[in-house]
Amino acid sequence: MTYLRPKFRHPELPKNALGYSRQYYEGALSTLCAGCGHDSISGAIIQACFELAIEPHRLAKLSGIGCSSKTPTYFLGNSHGFNSVHGRMPSVATGANLANRDLIYFGVSGDGDTASIGMGQFVHAVRRNLNIVYIVMNNGCYGLTKGQDSATADVGSVNKSGAANPFQNIDLAGLALELGASFVARSFSGDKEQLIPMIKAALAHRGFAFIDVLSPCVTFNNNAGSTKSYDYVRAHVEATSAVDFVPFKGEITTQYEEGTNKVIRMHDDSLVELHKLAPGWDPSDRGLAFARLNESREKGEILTGIIYLEPKSRDLHDMIDTIDRPLNTLLETDLCPGGEVLAKINAEHR
Repeated sequence: MTYLRPKFRHPELPKNALGYSRQYYEGALSTLCAGCGHDSISGAIIQACFELAIEPHRLAKLSGIGCSSKTPTYFLGNSHGFNSVHGRMPSVATGANLANRDLIYFGVSGDGDTASIGMGQFVHAVRRNLNIVYIVMNNGCYGLTKGQDSATADVGSVNKSGAANPFQNIDLAGLALELGASFVARSFSGDKEQLIPMIKAALAHRGFAFIDVLSPCVTFNNNAGSTKSYDYVRAHVEATSAVDFVPFKGEITTQYEEGTNKVIRMHDDSLVELHKLAPGWDPSDRGLAFARLNESREKGEILTGIIYLEPKSRDLHDMIDTIDRPLNTLLETDLCPGGEVLAKINAEHR
């Protein structure tokens, strides 16, 4: 048995603007359980990057520990990658981002990796508005250690052993919103029609773009009574909006009737177009986002879509006024400007 992906593909496969086929954005064959929602998310990431024609060497993927953190092996095999220790991906991503601001950073985590051991790191990455797409593959259990409830398991949810969870869950989308994240979204691994344009919109966002993706664990948390199972999620999903992403180089078209869609212009002039399914939905209203999250929670619904989006956010580099160039391009003359400059700086602090 091999885990190497066959190299051969049909020569007439569609190419993107860079001349690459989708194959160029794939990784190794997955070793996750057949039917795992994480593999669907990996496929959505591949498709989003292919459609955006991202040069793979411009993207760095980072992860921690867990089933979710294995997935960067399965997508973007021609990109940079770093698998850190459990819960510590945000600090590694912060250091990498500060050293080289020219790369696109893609963080992959799980509900255990983020909501338990990595919670402190997650919180500070959000409040610093780190320029990263941060995806949590949320299955409500610890799949690598036989399915114990994680911190995102809903109270009363029944795991495979038949035990009901007695503890309140941590709503990561609500937490990210509370901490001031400038892009907050939630989706379902089985809904690529929503997830792919959502990932594309997150990649175009400057700042902390958080996506909580419900991703059922087919081995330990897909049973009757689980609120993270395929059947439960499909029965309780309520979408805030359908998402279209229009790259700034593409023709801008719409099929929506006047007054039913909201267009948000991003930093790079690309457009996120939201066809509002929820009455009065405005993704730029943080207060409304809080209200709808609470309302859906009380109804037992799972709110999906782009919940909040701040189009003109200031990322970490803007906040601390860093140099425009990556640190690895700085020369000795940049780092050691001479005694006169040092004397001037010291004089300013006397």
